[in-house]
Amino acid sequence: MTKWHKILSKYENLYSSDSVSGTSPPSVFVGSYSYPKVLVGPMVPPIHGDTSLLDSPEKWQGRSLKEIVNFRLNLVRGVQKIPVAQTEGRYIENLQELSMSSKPTDSELSFAKATLSHVSFDSESAPFGPIGELTSAKFSSTLSVKPIEKVFYDTDLKAQDAIVSLYSSGIDISKIQKCFSIGMMGQKRKLVPTRWSITATDDIVSKSLQKSVLHNPLIDSCRVFFYSHLGNYFSVILFPHRWMYEMIEAWYSNGVLGFGSDCEDARGIDHPPVIAGAYFAAKLGALEYLKRLDLQAGVVILREIRPEYAVPVGVWQVREGIRQAMKQSPIIVDSFESALNTASGKLSVSKNEWLSHGNISKLLRQKTMTDFF
Repeated sequence: MTKWHKILSKYENLYSSDSVSGTSPPSVFVGSYSYPKVLVGPMVPPIHGDTSLLDSPEKWQGRSLKEIVNFRLNLVRGVQKIPVAQTEGRYIENLQELSMSSKPTDSELSFAKATLSHVSFDSESAPFGPIGELTSAKFSSTLSVKPIEKVFYDTDLKAQDAIVSLYSSGIDISKIQKCFSIGMMGQKRKLVPTRWSITATDDIVSKSLQKSVLHNPLIDSCRVFFYSHLGNYFSVILFPHRWMYEMIEAWYSNGVLGFGSDCEDARGIDHPPVIAGAYFAAKLGALEYLKRLDLQAGVVILREIRPEYAVPVGVWQVREGIRQAMKQSPIIVDSFESALNTASGKLSVSKNEWLSHGNISKLLRQKTMTDFF
């Protein structure tokens, strides 16, 4: 919190206006506070032109933590309190049109009073800048992304089918998540808080990929991948086994090492993961790799969060971190034990510590039906 306020203090000039004119990336945000009545509205920077980078996590690879925070602090968030069941009406419909826009959209927001700096960060969604209660919001007309427009008008299509359809059409996960959040999909539509929609979108796409991967042949070797960014260090192990997945996180808090983990077999996970949205974001990145190569494997992901990750910027960085890891050349080893040694050797946490806080070894010792034939 202290570091966040220090950063905010450098941007005081953004917080004193009762209006903003700029180009939305395009971007909308749905809060979760006071659910089922939530704060809903657009995010607009005081900048005109191509602002798409400010809200496109898929384009942030290679950027520093400071750069990403700067992107987000430029986004001024306008809000109105809306019941989650209200997905119609001029205000919401304008936000839906904004969400499906194919390019950044010129916008004008007016507020009841000067905007205020607002501390907003969690493990799921990216932070943003000042916030204010809207009295009016105007957006220029723009062209819609056709696949999104199609699912928007298909009120018989289930939300999960709409999400998978858009993903298969090549629409960015972050774009799909925004449209889902603002109540544009499904048979019984409602507004979904942004932090929830991020996790739900990753989960739905992952389940679809997993269903396909379960029909693929097993990988023929143990492969270890590694990637680091923004103070997050990832080691990914793939090994010959029917789909099995575990993610273990380790982090430092006041010099004390903490852990969190969760796992699943081919039946999937039947409870909310201890490590929340990071579990599904990482799972998505691994499954994309297996889908691309038409393979199936067991997967273990180790994530070490070091102190330099001072300001959380959202679960997108886990998804994109794993995606980048899977683009690297893997280290091929001859056994799962060697893979664990290699993966943990890339991190400061020891192999024994990782194993003692996970369940993968116990799962591997369990017999499956194929062991009896």
